[in-house]
Amino acid sequence: MSKKILVVDDEQSIATLLKYNLEQSGYTVITAHDGEEGRDKAIEQSPDLMILDLMLPSMDGIEVCKELRQRKINIPILMLTAKDDEFDKVLGLELGADDYMTKPFSPREVVARVKAILRRSHAQQEAAPSAPVEPADYKEVGDLKVYPEQYEAYFQEELLELTPKEFELLLYLTDNKGRVLTRDQLLSAVWNYDFAGDTRIVDVHISHLREKIETNTKKPTYIKTIRGLGYKLEGPKNR
Repeated sequence: MSKKILVVDDEQSIATLLKYNLEQSGYTVITAHDGEEGRDKAIEQSPDLMILDLMLPSMDGIEVCKELRQRKINIPILMLTAKDDEFDKVLGLELGADDYMTKPFSPREVVARVKAILRRSHAQQEAAPSAPVEPADYKEVGDLKVYPEQYEAYFQEELLELTPKEFELLLYLTDNKGRVLTRDQLLSAVWNYDFAGDTRIVDVHISHLREKIETNTKKPTYIKTIRGLGYKLEGPKNR
């Protein structure tokens, strides 16, 4: 069965262009032309991925993204913005978007991004919702357990609500426990392409992870900032 993509853009020409190119690549595409319609279709039709314009009538893309995440609807979201504005990009990522592209863009690049995002989220969508059965392959750091095959992570035996990007980042950090990883290394490993200096994306996702696994985000126990270099995952001391 082909993957279902929801395209939300108020510019008919862009929506039509994306629909055509995505369908040529084998996807099923549904469209919406304002924020409220996009939100409703995301809720009702459960697409595998959402391409969401930032500037929309009735409800902008930021509000759509925020409401879906509040409803625990964790479909991957690729946000489109006509503004080359770091604030918009970072705000979208902080509210739960998985990726963004700035207009104008190549339809071929959009399709490539969609394929990459769906590859990363495939294991999560296929995973059973039940708790992992022991014994199973997992990576353990203190009270944190990461199950690569199930695409799940637990902290203090509680299942973490993670977006696909957050899980990929956490898995990469656990795979490299104790190693200092630069922001550029993390961009290359987790996002698979060069953001040309947009390392704030890494900082935003690190912040999200800390909120979920740290008792005190100001004094993190697990994900340490190495000033001038990057980040390092390590277990709590005295264990």
